Amino acid sequence: MANIPSELKYTKSHEWLKQEDGLSVIGLTQFAVDALGDIVFIGLPEEGDSVTAGASFADVESVKAVSDVFSPVSGRVAEVNRELGDSPEKLNQDPYGAWLIKVEAEGGAEELLDAAAYEALCAQEEA
Repeated sequence: MANIPSELKYTKSHEWLKQEDGLSVIGLTQFAVDALGDIVFIGLPEEGDSVTAGASFADVESVKAVSDVFSPVSGRVAEVNRELGDSPEKLNQDPYGAWLIKVEAEGGAEELLDAAAYEALCAQEEA
C-alpha cells in the first residue's frame, strides 16, 4: 500500500492538504504519483491567482499522460513551489515533501478524507 501520512487530509482525486502557518499546503499523493509514472512537466498557477475547491488549478505531464490537479480548497494562491518548474521529478522522489502551492483558503476543505478513509479509497481503486 502507498505511503499515506496520517497528519494530512486527502481528496478523492488524490491530492493532499496540510494546514501550515495559516495556509493550506497542497500536493499530490504517492498513489497519484505512482499512477502517473515519471513526471516530466508541471504547469502551476501564479501567485495571486484564485483557486476553487473541486476545480483544476494545475496540470502534470508524465511519460504516460497529462492529468489535471484539483484544489481541495477555494482561495488565493499565496506561494508556488518554483523548484518543480526546473525539477518536476521531485514529485516522484518525495510527493509529500514536494508541495505544489500554498493557498490562503476561504473554504472548501470540509469534504476531505482522513488517512484511513483515503487508504480505503486507494485499496478500492487498486482492486
